[in-house]
Amino acid sequence: QVQLVESGGGSVQAGGSLRLSCTASRTILDNNSMGWFRQAPGKEREFVALITPSGVTTERDSVKGRFTISKYIWENTVYLQMNNLKVEDTAVYFCNAIQDCLWGQGIQVTVSS
Repeated sequence: QVQLVESGGGSVQAGGSLRLSCTASRTILDNNSMGWFRQAPGKEREFVALITPSGVTTERDSVKGRFTISKYIWENTVYLQMNNLKVEDTAVYFCNAIQDCLWGQGIQVTVSS
């Protein structure tokens, strides 16, 4: 049973934008901090951004000012808006429900120069 469903990845040129979506049940969103992680080829999975149930957000330094995480409860969705994308942002991005240890299937983001 897939509990986190991601969408919105794709290929863009450097400087472009993408918005990732992670859809989950209201129960999951109410009970978990929701995070986005990414894994580039040959590298370990790394934290990107997180939003708590109360809406407090945090991002890794390299994406601050470019990526924004948000949550729309009425849509049961967490978004990751990614602007001014760089080649080094290329990775598979994963949605994560922190407390329940749930992961999405991953979605590819490719940024070309």
